[in-house]
Amino acid sequence: MKFSFNINKKTLYRIALFLLLCPLIFSSWLALYSLQSGPGQEAEYTIVIIPPGSGLKQIGTILAEAGLIDEDIRFLLLAKYLGLSRKLPAGEFRLPLGTTPGNVLRQLAAAQPVRYTVTIPEGLRIKEIADIFAAGGWCDREHFIDLAHDPEFIKSLGLTAVHSLEGYLYPDTYYLTRELKDTKNLITMQVNRFHKVWEGLGSDPEHPLSRHEVVTLASVVEKETGAAEERPIIAAVFLNRLKTRMRLQSDPTVIYGLDNFSGNLTKADLKKDHPYNTYVVPALPAGPICNPGQKAMEAVLRPASTDFFYFVSRNNGSHHFSKNLSEHNQAVREYQLREK
Repeated sequence: MKFSFNINKKTLYRIALFLLLCPLIFSSWLALYSLQSGPGQEAEYTIVIIPPGSGLKQIGTILAEAGLIDEDIRFLLLAKYLGLSRKLPAGEFRLPLGTTPGNVLRQLAAAQPVRYTVTIPEGLRIKEIADIFAAGGWCDREHFIDLAHDPEFIKSLGLTAVHSLEGYLYPDTYYLTRELKDTKNLITMQVNRFHKVWEGLGSDPEHPLSRHEVVTLASVVEKETGAAEERPIIAAVFLNRLKTRMRLQSDPTVIYGLDNFSGNLTKADLKKDHPYNTYVVPALPAGPICNPGQKAMEAVLRPASTDFFYFVSRNNGSHHFSKNLSEHNQAVREYQLREK
């Protein structure tokens, strides 16, 4: 059986023309979408969150819900046409509204994650640092505190013979992204910063104190110092005392060892026997009492050259330093008893 198709020249011309026009029609259809501005015009920018592992279709939905584009199958085609379908990152990004889908794709592909500034001041305890991060929604406070006392986790951070991370959560201004909303990441970030700062200090191998002892004494210097320029002198006072086996007699060490400090340090508190009470223990406290900064550690590593053994507050943030007990008692009468 034979079949024959009688197609005239006019029909063939129409088919050929249609086939020629298809790419042009498709390109025009795609170009029309790529050049139209997104629907969001109420603000200049918006924040979008792209979860890890998001597919191209899911990203398109997220961008549409944020008012950056209209949800359209052409978004998928445009992303592939521009070669960006596999280059769209996960994270939290700040993108401009009112621009074209093509620009949205390019800007997202090149975008840097939104960064948040969190400042941890010098001299805070673990619990106080946990409060700051928890207040910003970066971690669970109790989990932060527990991890900072976890022996296995501490060891994994390159710290040995250390019972807690007190002293090693380096105070600094940190720039956080959404990916850092993990307690382990936050703590690791601070300890890594400590390691880097410590290496930059160029500690003297002949220094009489170990690294842990330097950090411990630096934490005491940090809590005792009101005027920054006095750190090397206060460090020298404590080192002079350690050399002669005098007690450090530092009030902040006593306070650190009290479970419920009322805010008023009493004579009875000074007599309590605990490993942080330097009125009782003739040595350094059992460990750091806060997290010191670079200047406090530098002061311990490179103290002032002085024979001072005593200091008393002038009640203005600075201290009066003395070489012997007689001079010190006179300064106490002048600055403390007179004030009372």
